[in-house]
Parts: sequence; structure tokens; C-alpha cells
Amino acid sequence: MGEIIDGKKVAKKTREEIARDVAKLKEETGIVPGLAAVLVGDNPASQIYVRNKRKACAEAGIYSEEHNLSKNASESELLELVKNLNNDDNIHGILIQLPLPEHINETTVLTRVSPLKDVDGFHPHNVGLMVAGNPRFPPCTPNGIIRLLDVYDIPIEGKRAVVVGRSNIVGKPVSMLLLHRHATVTICHSRTKPLKEVTKTADILVAAIGRPRFITADMVTEGVVVIDVGINHLPDGKLTGDVDFEGVSEKASYITPVPGGVGPMTIAMLLWNTLRSAKLSTLA
Repeated sequence: MGEIIDGKKVAKKTREEIARDVAKLKEETGIVPGLAAVLVGDNPASQIYVRNKRKACAEAGIYSEEHNLSKNASESELLELVKNLNNDDNIHGILIQLPLPEHINETTVLTRVSPLKDVDGFHPHNVGLMVAGNPRFPPCTPNGIIRLLDVYDIPIEGKRAVVVGRSNIVGKPVSMLLLHRHATVTICHSRTKPLKEVTKTADILVAAIGRPRFITADMVTEGVVVIDVGINHLPDGKLTGDVDFEGVSEKASYITPVPGGVGPMTIAMLLWNTLRSAKLSTLA
């Protein structure tokens, strides 16, 4: 069985490093990094994420505030809130919790967030910087994946990386970050044929397709490094990833579990981006 990549452990160490840097920044400049989370509606998963974020901010010494709007809030109401946060010098990062209600245009809202406070890395300006190889705020989950590989001393340069999933949140950006680290990257999706023949070429396989236990042992080769981004709820309430962990772990050299793998890194890297934004504000 492959070695388990412990995302909880790496995230804890990362947050401790961030806390030291936050204290140093405050001592040297008087600036306390500030993060504002905006939640529209009452999505339970979003509420859990925001609660965990609030706790992580407190532990790292980062100021945080939450803005909860009703599910019936208008787009103009949300945009006015974003405008006020853009102009608030105490806020260095703005997190718009997705998904938004159907009557609100996600793209419109995300592009109104100042690129200098877009700690999710979703604004077109920041996407462009990332594609160009000079990311200001690397998207949190993809950046967390790269950090996991680095902490476990897993080589990226020259390796064949296969990413299953092409979302703007994970699939595309993690492909860019791997490419910038000199991996040879293939992006797969639901229409890739034959998918198995492609996944079997991977030295590093990132599964981010949103389908429970989709990647099975016959789709990978011995020694592969498997990063499972999926978070799927089974009928019995249990969580599972996009990878059939039991079978694939027998062939993998390293593998992330679900839960406890990539998930904890997302919030850690959100704090990292917020700290980076605060540091950049001192240069403005």
C-alpha cells in the first residue's frame, strides 16, 4: 500500500508558519491581515466551510468578518457589499462563497472583486497572471496540491501529470501550476476517449471530476502518485473521493485520503493568500 499523504498534518504546519508571519507583519508594520467572507443563502456545506475558515483565521491571528445575505438578496445588493469591501483598508481578502443563488450572475460578482483582494484567484486578471507563470494569488486548492507534493518531496519536474477534470476552480489551474513546475500535463474530462489509456500514463494523477470512486485500480500503473480532490457524499452519509481508495492505494506510491487529504489545504492556502495580500498592500 502506498504512503498516505496527510493533508491535516501539512495544513497544520502551514497554518503555524502563517501565524508566525502574521505576528511578524503586525510587529513590523502594524498591519493585521483581514479576510471577509460573503455568504448568500443558507447552503449547509458553505456554512461549514465559512465556520472552519473563521476558526483557522482566529488561530493564525488573521482578522475575519462574515457577511450573510439572504437567499433572496439582489445582485445589486451583493455588488454594493463587494464595493464597500474593496474600499475597506482593513480587508485584504474577499471570499465570495460559491455557489451563488441562480438569480445572481457569478461571473459578474467575481469580476467586481478587486484583483488585489481576490484571494481565491478567480478574477480574470489573476487567472491571466497565473497562466503567464507569475501568479499573484494561486487558487487555493491547486496551490495546496502543489504544497503537498513539495512537503513529501515528490518530484514534479519531468513527470507525466494527468489531471482528470477541467473546472476553472481545480482542473485548469492545477494543470497550469504543474506545467510551470515543468511537468508534462494532460487534461482529461468526460469526453476523453479512451480515458483509461491516458490515466495509465500518469506519474502524477489528479482526480477532480466529482464522481465517487471513479478512478479504479485498472486505470493506474504501479508507483503512481494519486491526488484525490473529490468530496462526494454517499447515500449512507459517508464521504468518499473520486478515487477508489482501497484498490488504487495498493498500486500507488503516494495517495491522499478523503477526508483528510487535499481538503484541509484549501483553507490553509486561503490564509496564505490573505497574508500575501496584506504584505503586497505595504508596497502600494
